[in-house]
Formats: sequence, C-alpha cells, structure tokens
Amino acid sequence: MLEWILILLAIAAIAALLGFDRLSGVALTGAKILVVIALVMLLLLALGVVALA
Repeated sequence: MLEWILILLAIAAIAALLGFDRLSGVALTGAKILVVIALVMLLLLALGVVALA
C-alpha cells in the first residue's frame, strides 16, 4: 500500500508541475484515502482487533 501512496504522490507532484490541476487533485485525494486506510489498519493491528496469522 505504501508503494501506491508514493506512486500517487509522485503523479500528483508531476501533474502539478505540468499544470494539470485536476489530475493532481485526483491523485492527491487517492493518496490521502490510502493513507487513512493504512492508518486505520495500523491502529486495528496495534489494538489487537485484527491479527496477522
């Protein structure tokens, strides 16, 4: 998941430099959503709600 976040952030940065504001916003929004999902999963693992077996 970290790989997808980094890819989306790179796309957002390159698109912003080239002037593609909407594409940059979409990529940044996707990265934000994936960060939130990753943090929720980390919290669930830390609390022991979900176990990796």
